[in-house]
Amino acid sequence: MGGNHPNNTDPRPKRRKDKDNPYEIFTTGLGTDQPRYYLAFVDGTGAEQCMEIDKALFDAFDRFELDDLSFMNETDRHYEQSEQTEASLNRRAVKQQESVEDTVFQQVEVETLRQAIAKLPEKQRRRLVLYYFGGCTYEQIAKMEGCTYQAVAKSVVAAEKTLKYFLMEG
Repeated sequence: MGGNHPNNTDPRPKRRKDKDNPYEIFTTGLGTDQPRYYLAFVDGTGAEQCMEIDKALFDAFDRFELDDLSFMNETDRHYEQSEQTEASLNRRAVKQQESVEDTVFQQVEVETLRQAIAKLPEKQRRRLVLYYFGGCTYEQIAKMEGCTYQAVAKSVVAAEKTLKYFLMEG
């Protein structure tokens, strides 16, 4: 409220107020022997009014503002907590939770892949598992098995083709 009232030298921090709160209270001269208390508002005609009030009335308005602020905070917390549904918590999660269907489908795929790998010849299975699941390079596998890089590469490629055939068939 800009109006024709004294400069607001109130040392109190500005409070959040309800949008329907029609007035503003402030003080001047705090820290002196004659502090003054004011109430500013817009009257029914739309004109800004400012009037000096006594300390008791100022304290009553101040207490009302604090109670109103407390109620607004409580209401905000209630709204925030009431919105904590399972769906909203899942949306806020860092890692989205998988649906039961996705989990089951993934388990079926893993089991199908495991069965297909089990059907591979022993040498192809060993090299494929070392390469894809053991984190080994073709060179490392060749060194372990005492063979060439090309032999390992051919085994892994052949295993991939066989797996693709098994998985497309099933």
